[in-house]
Amino acid sequence: MADIEIKTEDKNNPHFRREVIKTVLIVFLAVLLVLTFCSNTIRNKSLAEVSMERTTSGKLTERLRGSGLVESNQSYGVTVDGNKVIDKIMVKAGKEVKKGDVLFTVGTEENEEITEAEDALAALELEYNKLLLTPPADYTEENQAIKNARDDLSAAIAARDKAAANQGNEDVAKQNYQYNKSQLNYYTKLQTKLTSMVTAIDTDEYVGAPAEYTGELITLLNALNDAEKAYSEASEIYTAMLSGGNHFPDDDEITTEPAGGQSTGVPAGREATATPEETESARLEMEMAETARDTAKEAYNNRKYELRSEYVAQLEDAENNVDYYTSLTEDYEMGSAGGGMTATDLDEDVRQKQRALEDLIAQLDKTQKEDVNKGKIDNLDIEAKKKEIEKAKTKIKKLKEKNSITEIKAEHNGIVSTINLRAGEETVPDMDVMTIDIAEDGYTVKITVEAEKTKKIKKGTEAEVVNNWSGDIEAVLTDIRNDTTANSKNRVLVFDVTGDVDSGSYIDLSIPCGNGSYDSIVPKSAVHEDSEGKFVLVVESKSSPLGNRYYARRVPVEVQASDEVSSAVSGSISNGDYVITASSAPVKAGDQVRMNDQ
Repeated sequence: MADIEIKTEDKNNPHFRREVIKTVLIVFLAVLLVLTFCSNTIRNKSLAEVSMERTTSGKLTERLRGSGLVESNQSYGVTVDGNKVIDKIMVKAGKEVKKGDVLFTVGTEENEEITEAEDALAALELEYNKLLLTPPADYTEENQAIKNARDDLSAAIAARDKAAANQGNEDVAKQNYQYNKSQLNYYTKLQTKLTSMVTAIDTDEYVGAPAEYTGELITLLNALNDAEKAYSEASEIYTAMLSGGNHFPDDDEITTEPAGGQSTGVPAGREATATPEETESARLEMEMAETARDTAKEAYNNRKYELRSEYVAQLEDAENNVDYYTSLTEDYEMGSAGGGMTATDLDEDVRQKQRALEDLIAQLDKTQKEDVNKGKIDNLDIEAKKKEIEKAKTKIKKLKEKNSITEIKAEHNGIVSTINLRAGEETVPDMDVMTIDIAEDGYTVKITVEAEKTKKIKKGTEAEVVNNWSGDIEAVLTDIRNDTTANSKNRVLVFDVTGDVDSGSYIDLSIPCGNGSYDSIVPKSAVHEDSEGKFVLVVESKSSPLGNRYYARRVPVEVQASDEVSSAVSGSISNGDYVITASSAPVKAGDQVRMNDQ
């Protein structure tokens, strides 16, 4: 009783109560601090993650890109006096010719007898080539069949001998065989199911897939379809309000018949004009539906790809097991224990395979003798056809000798640029039958560019040939001219081109516009443009009780120069500022962002 009284007095002691209050307060503050740090971590995870690069200063080489047609500096056309028929063309476009080379021949008139003789020769040559294309006798298939028969016979003999030597182990081997066969059946079925499931995931069609694998994915896919449907309905309502200004009430407000009793075909209540509040509410519902749809799509795709990786790994394991147990069962069936056959069966199997081998050898011998005789007959036909071709060629030669044929030769060394007629066509006076470029005089490429872009380009500048596959093409700027096209303010860059090029082809050029030193150089990906002009997003740090926070600040800039990867800019930006080059989500000025850990 005395002890109870003492404890009661301690509880009423003011010092004891202060200690209790202080302890409770410390615990409360600790819990509040933990919750504060956790909430800050969760908030940071929801922020857009950005990649940044520091603004630098230095030199930058501007380049101008363009493409042009390769034209010969000097060329001449080959003509024929009068109207004549092209007999034969000896060259092709792009071929190099020397002075005095025969380019083509012409005749005074078309000779029907020559045409008929040439047609007959072509028919003979076709028949001759068909005879030559007759493939030689090939006995690869027969020899392979004989080899396989020998292997089968050897295997049958080995199986028979091994079965006789291992008769005592037959029961154990059969038990192992049955087990291996059951395992093979199990993994084969598993392989089929996993293959079907991977195909179903790739096509998003789960109708024929195994039910034990599809449950979760079908649930996620149905959720995605429902979210897609909800978004589509919300979008239709919002679009209808924007386009027609009609208010669509809830289903319990709709009346399909007016007071007169005659149906109008339009639900009653849909003629009322939608208020701005209703339109805004519809827009918010549409955006919520869109967010739900995107979330459902992401959940479905993430789980789908995760499960696909698991199923592919399981499929690979199943395929390996199928191969493994297939090998074990085949080893048993091919000879480990006689394939379950009795000694009498094995002896009969050896005799049958021996007879099969002998039949194949006899058939091959017969076929070879028949092919030898056929080859002799084919050789006689080839020789006879060859003699007919020689006679036809002699006849054509004599006919052409009777007909006036003129050779047209090259006047200068050069390269055939274009051929305007074909054999059998008739020439016209002063018409160029073909054009030949004089390669020694070189080639020219002209590129039309904006006049403003030529201010930094000087004559004598060597341009880089982008599609210089041969590696020996050079292009040097020789002239900058005004574009003579009506109302054009452009200028024409003229390049002297040397190397392995052909007239009429196109080459792509990259032209340096000079070096410049700039205070602020940023990656091209950091420069953006909208209706207000070009800008970059600079990351700024602000201190808070929980540490530094980072915000995106818009800085208007002007692009002074650019190359393939960087841009020199001017504006309220300094060397060393960090600019955003990429982000995990859209970022606008004033947004808080999260730094890329890498």
